[in-house]
Amino acid sequence: QHTDPDYSAAYVVLETDAEDGLKGYGITFTLGKGTDVVVCAVNALAHHVLNKDLRDIVGDFRGFYRQLTSDGQLRWIGPEKGVVHLATAAVLNAVWDLWAKQEGKPLWKLLVDMDPRTLLSCIDFRYITDVLTEEEAYEILQKGQVGKKEREEQMLMHGYPAYTTSCAWLGYSDDTLKQLCAKALRDGWTRFKVKVGADLQDDIRRCRLIRNMIGPEKTLMMDANQRWDVPEAIEWMSKLAEFKPLWIEEPTSPDDILGHATISKALVPLGIGVATGEQCQNRVIFKQLLQAKALQFLQIDSCRLGSVNENLSVLLMAKKFEIPVCPHAGGVGLCELVQHLIIFDFISVSASLKNRMCEYVDHLHEHFRYPVIIKKASYMPPKDSGYSTEMKEESVKKHQYPDGEVWKKLLAAQDN
Repeated sequence: QHTDPDYSAAYVVLETDAEDGLKGYGITFTLGKGTDVVVCAVNALAHHVLNKDLRDIVGDFRGFYRQLTSDGQLRWIGPEKGVVHLATAAVLNAVWDLWAKQEGKPLWKLLVDMDPRTLLSCIDFRYITDVLTEEEAYEILQKGQVGKKEREEQMLMHGYPAYTTSCAWLGYSDDTLKQLCAKALRDGWTRFKVKVGADLQDDIRRCRLIRNMIGPEKTLMMDANQRWDVPEAIEWMSKLAEFKPLWIEEPTSPDDILGHATISKALVPLGIGVATGEQCQNRVIFKQLLQAKALQFLQIDSCRLGSVNENLSVLLMAKKFEIPVCPHAGGVGLCELVQHLIIFDFISVSASLKNRMCEYVDHLHEHFRYPVIIKKASYMPPKDSGYSTEMKEESVKKHQYPDGEVWKKLLAAQDN
């Protein structure tokens, strides 16, 4: 359940009774106390997957997705959002991990090799056909066949470009920021994200400091984590425009589609894009953000949406609108998961790296059996079969709430 009080995960294990004894591992990133609530939701969904045959599930994956998201009593506290949807993602992530392992491929390769019709049969197109029909999605995938082999070779050789969020969190001292930034530059990073939004003068000072360190040619992004009202976001960013940010991320409430559109329109003359998506609830919200021209950078999350199934629909919609996808990965396991989706996107869907990059945060990878591999500031495609979701048994035991060794010590210290 928990890896530490601030970064937690609901962890699902699916076991088969086949002779090969394969297990599928699913994860959804949560925070602290919220994890217990998500685990309850996972248990409430469990009956949909217990005693099912994997071939039957993936043979009608759209139907299985619809079954999970249409459980009438649980849908009432969704639908397709919040706690229930996070739990759905955890269960489906485990199914995808199991399927990829059974095929002996990493998940990205399973998707890349999949026949377009089979891939589309995994997607629930309900609610988005006014923007993307199944036939349009098929045409996108067919066009993506051209040059696919070369793009796969490119990924295997050079990897997918990443950016770092680890240098400039709010609350870091100037010395810490400088040290982390200098180390990142030595390690070859060229794209940096800085957190903003608490204090304007402090933001100006910190952004000046980081821009001076990285120089004018490197890429800088800013992230407000939903702090502002719409007019405040526009005013604040007009003051930070001198530092030439590529985007401002989550400038306001993630549910405010028209607010994002207003901010987006206002920032165009300043050359600043709007990025959002880490807390975007489902494909329907993404559809409207795209329709309203409310974002210039779309940030999928491997666990916030209904796992791979729903993310596939969003990748295809983004391609139709020619909006670059730059995934969110700032939490336990998110880098491990989302690398598969973005590598697939480049090889089979977008066929472009222009203004595209995937977030990287350097923490908690040591708990995973197949941690991400970063070389020259790029994600190298995983080679082990599965979805990279499996955690080390020792880590799970130690950090399980409330009986794991780490938690026993923490809870005992609180009691004292």
